[in-house]
Amino acid sequence: MSIAPETIRKPTLYLIAFISGMTTLAIELSASRLLGNVFGNSNLVWANVIGLMLLYLTVGYFLGGRLADRRPYAPLLLQILLWAAFLAALIPLLARPIISRAAQAVFGAEAALALGSFLVILVLFALPITLLGMVSPFVIRLAVGDVTEAGKVAGQVYAISTLGSLLGTFLPVLVTIPQLGTARTFLLFSGILYFAAFLPLLRLQPRPAWRYLLLPLIIALLARSALASPLRPPAADARLLYDGESEYNYIQVQEDGAGYRYLYLNEGQGVHSQWHENELFYGGTWQYFLAAPYFNAPPFHADQVESLLLIGLAAGTTARQYQAVYGDIVMTGIELDAEIIQVGADFFDMNGAQMPSLQAIAGDGRYELRNLGRQFTVIGIDAYRPPYIPWHLTTAEFFGEVKSRLADDGALAINVGRTDTDRRLVDALTNTLLQVFPSVHALDVPQSFNTILVATAQPSQASNLRENLAYRVDSVDARLYDVLEQAAEALVPLGESDIVFTDDRAPVERLVDSIVLDFLLAGRADEFRRHE
Repeated sequence: MSIAPETIRKPTLYLIAFISGMTTLAIELSASRLLGNVFGNSNLVWANVIGLMLLYLTVGYFLGGRLADRRPYAPLLLQILLWAAFLAALIPLLARPIISRAAQAVFGAEAALALGSFLVILVLFALPITLLGMVSPFVIRLAVGDVTEAGKVAGQVYAISTLGSLLGTFLPVLVTIPQLGTARTFLLFSGILYFAAFLPLLRLQPRPAWRYLLLPLIIALLARSALASPLRPPAADARLLYDGESEYNYIQVQEDGAGYRYLYLNEGQGVHSQWHENELFYGGTWQYFLAAPYFNAPPFHADQVESLLLIGLAAGTTARQYQAVYGDIVMTGIELDAEIIQVGADFFDMNGAQMPSLQAIAGDGRYELRNLGRQFTVIGIDAYRPPYIPWHLTTAEFFGEVKSRLADDGALAINVGRTDTDRRLVDALTNTLLQVFPSVHALDVPQSFNTILVATAQPSQASNLRENLAYRVDSVDARLYDVLEQAAEALVPLGESDIVFTDDRAPVERLVDSIVLDFLLAGRADEFRRHE
């Protein structure tokens, strides 16, 4: 049976529905990553992404159904797809300078600019997602030959489209973003969508179809310039050693003129690891983890520290300092992002030759903790970075699991963010820890927005820290005792809170959002930059 001019066979229509569904979800997942590079992956970000995508699709379904009834022409459907592909490919190219500026705004605590950038990026998705929403009702209209089969055809189209959406959910997260990056993931799926429409249009209307070759040419020209440089340029006095995307993060390693290397993640708001060939201590938060076991009752000697577990290993700064002080003790580090572990090995000496006793595990901190078969003298948690705080690592049940992995004289140290006027998160975590541990102590890291909370397996006093300074071990790096002196000076009283985070209810994001918003509305951006 011959096919009438300007019509599309049903299998081709179903293929279009499949690819359209795949592309829609791939764009949505990539959108969360595009925004997550700067604004994080909090529930608030996800709610905005999903909510607006659903709004755009709703508009598309409505308009697509009306247009298909008025103009049920196959070439029109194909042209809608071609423009959707073009506009989707434009998103990362147009968003790139906006994201770069948004990262500076987040770093500089410029709330209005950061929020404006967030909204502008979301608006970029309006047209392509609306056009993609028009596809399913249009395909159904063209595929229905007999009105008595309308329900069956509609069911088939939505089933096939949903299967495509399933593929579009997993491919970006598991394959294309880690291998190609976010921007190229947009280009890849847009390209697939483009050819799914261009080839049938070339058969139906060859002359008009050739005009649409201008669209990929425009994208190619824009991509060549837009993707030639890193998303975030290095500091003026630094050079870029590594720039890439993993399954979870946008990762950069920069080195300044003095030979110091810095690990930056996502928006680059903070330094997650630091390294220098000839120096180990940088006056940062990492070294205060060394003080944790010395809250035990005196006399506590340095040679009693036998093992260390770090949840939030990053590129191993804390582990390197522990090795310098205590030698080749047993050390285990858990880091969610396997690519960060590799970066640590390549650029921060976090490898077998330099740190032979460190076992680096890629995985979720809570899950991997349950799989460990030994106990530790010290467990450090450095996985909180507002607004990126994994709530499941803040609960009383989790801290109970941590305590079960501590030695009898073990200590837990947690790095917690705050401002100098708002300690609600610190206080809430303190109260949560006290549901599990007999004693908790707080150290405010000088010239930072960080507090180290130390919880001990045995009852302890804050005064133990200074008293244990008297029990020096000559074989231990003397810088340890300088750190302990500084830690003793940094002790602060515990605050009160009625919040207890549990697996059933842990409103961490709401609390952190409130702290950040209050700080920004107070107009204290300059103080933020000085503390960084």
